[in-house]
Amino acid sequence: MSPDSSRPEPPPEASAAGTVTRLLAQVRAGDRDAFDEVFPLVYGEMRGLARAQRRSWEGDETLDTTALVHEAYLKLVDQSSPDWKDRAHFLAVAARAMRHILIDYARRRQAVRRGGGRRRLSLHELESALSDPKNPADARDEALLALEDSLEHLESENDRQSRIVECRFFGGMTIPETAEALGVSHATVERGWAAARAWLYRDLERTLEPEG
Repeated sequence: MSPDSSRPEPPPEASAAGTVTRLLAQVRAGDRDAFDEVFPLVYGEMRGLARAQRRSWEGDETLDTTALVHEAYLKLVDQSSPDWKDRAHFLAVAARAMRHILIDYARRRQAVRRGGGRRRLSLHELESALSDPKNPADARDEALLALEDSLEHLESENDRQSRIVECRFFGGMTIPETAEALGVSHATVERGWAAARAWLYRDLERTLEPEG
């Protein structure tokens, strides 16, 4: 019996994750062709991210799950100096790419409908608009754009909390998945998620205060 014959085989998902990490190292080293090998290995998980994103767009087939995945792929492959560390980090970056695609899409749609103007929303109105896919598309667009404005403010003050919101809300990731993607503890994600929601509430409420 060989010395390695009794060694347990790694689970398939661990082996796949190791392959992705190795290929991403090649991408960082300048091997752009390696990215073409990464995409099939993470395609299923990227579709899961896209389905989570698409919950706010149900009933609008202009941007379906497959289209969102492939637009995100084009954004990722176009990066000049990618620094993806492993599969979890790559998926976090993919969630950000999808966020930007959806926001750009909402802005274009709203510009066509209303010339770019929009009303201000409280956090309660925002969550209500996004939680029910039966709401009109323009209401969901307004909610996404209001969230994006506040998330950009949060990003300038606490980048980690904004990344947590990105993974949890836009990526549909669980607490453990977010922790793995960001390289932090579960407790850090839980605290950051609670703090970020409180911050977004205050920021959105502040936008509703009359000027002067």
